[in-house]
Amino acid sequence: MKVYNLCCELDHLFEGWFSSEDDFFKQSSQHLIACPFCGNHTIKRLPSSPRLNISGASARVHDESNRAQDQLMEFARQVIAHTEDVGNQFAEEVRRMHYKETAERGIRGVATSEERAELIDEGIEVVSLPLPDHLKQVLQ
Repeated sequence: MKVYNLCCELDHLFEGWFSSEDDFFKQSSQHLIACPFCGNHTIKRLPSSPRLNISGASARVHDESNRAQDQLMEFARQVIAHTEDVGNQFAEEVRRMHYKETAERGIRGVATSEERAELIDEGIEVVSLPLPDHLKQVLQ
């Protein structure tokens, strides 16, 4: 079993486990590997070195990085659990709430960079938060 340190093009760090180096390259070339944080399929393998436990410093840095990623994943789960997905209608729906045409509620969805800029110009605050695709799916 090969364990590789991987990184997506948005610099999210994660591990991948593969039966061989060839297995990694095969899955990577077929875009079967996705970032667990944003779902991005542009993945690169990072250089790695043998793990030497000379001091606990390296382990602490790794633990803190994992803890930060765990907190980000928990935050994403909370956002999904407490908001309604309005998909591509995000800009339209947030405007309706802003102008009191509909009741305010927590929503999430997709907006282009132009739509986000227009919303900000109108005084509507929006936050971009890429959510991992696997969190959006219902597990059976």
